[in-house]
Amino acid sequence: MNDRGFDEKYCVDAFRELVGIDSTTGQYEQIQEYICGVLKELGCEYRVTHKGGVIADLGGERNALCVTAHLDDIGLMVRHVNADGTLNVCPVGGLYPFYCVTENVRVYARGGKVYTGTVCRTPNSIHVTEEELRTTMGDFRKNVCVVLDEDVKDAADVAALGIATGDIIALEPRFTVANGYIKSRFVDDKAAVAVLLCAIKRIKEQKLALKRKVYFYFAAYEEIGHGTTWLPEDVKDIVAVDIAPTGPQQNSDEKKVSIFAKDSRFPYHMGLTNELRDCAEAAGIDHVTDIFTPHYGTDADGSVLAGHDVRHAAFGPGTANSHGYERTHIKGLENTYALLMELITK
Repeated sequence: MNDRGFDEKYCVDAFRELVGIDSTTGQYEQIQEYICGVLKELGCEYRVTHKGGVIADLGGERNALCVTAHLDDIGLMVRHVNADGTLNVCPVGGLYPFYCVTENVRVYARGGKVYTGTVCRTPNSIHVTEEELRTTMGDFRKNVCVVLDEDVKDAADVAALGIATGDIIALEPRFTVANGYIKSRFVDDKAAVAVLLCAIKRIKEQKLALKRKVYFYFAAYEEIGHGTTWLPEDVKDIVAVDIAPTGPQQNSDEKKVSIFAKDSRFPYHMGLTNELRDCAEAAGIDHVTDIFTPHYGTDADGSVLAGHDVRHAAFGPGTANSHGYERTHIKGLENTYALLMELITK
């Protein structure tokens, strides 16, 4: 634990465990059970939502703040079974073919069986069909499929396995750490979930006082836009902790925490955003302010769009390769944690 109270080992270990649990949007039961187990171990009160998700009650009084990070991942779903026994698939959330071709996957059949496979181009051999592979884009509708690691020759063979339209397909995360850099699928948003768990751990172990009433909302449907469209009725402010994509004309940095001024939907609440900036500046936290367009939003947006009379804001660690094989740095997680603790504790 460093001088900010950030338990790096706990955070990385929690992140590793979280990405090891498949939770493509809609597939929430196992990850929900895991979060409930961790909260129980930490001595934190919680409740589960009817549609899937967990709300931790950290205590405090009045003027309730909801901090949210999401449990669900982007992935695939079986659209239909092709005549040759391969699976035609469609994305769940913002997943593009070029970011998942050649990835290993797990197919969850309704009967409870899990099958492995690979996302492949068709045709798929550079030695045989070089021109087609070089000159055509991957397209889930036309030339990208999932090839099962099973002896299947046609659609009837696949049906016999119990695989059918609507089955969830989860991508292999490939978690690794090198020189402080954390590389994995689903940094978005399981890195933030790990940061929130670190905060709960310290608050409970050291009996830290809170500035106000605080909920941590571990949502399960952020990637399709309705993770926190329902909120506890006493919530006055909502803050999303989510990735800050890096790239050209972006201020975000993998070793820093970004405070969001605007995303593709609309600006964040100026008053609450400025409170985050004040917290970061007062505590000497390595931070930047950034804008994310044209294809980005958070669950804080969803709460406002659902009609809740709340202020909304967002911050999170700089993250490269968003919605692909993502990368952040432990310093980015530490700075995100530091801002969170500055925001909620006295």
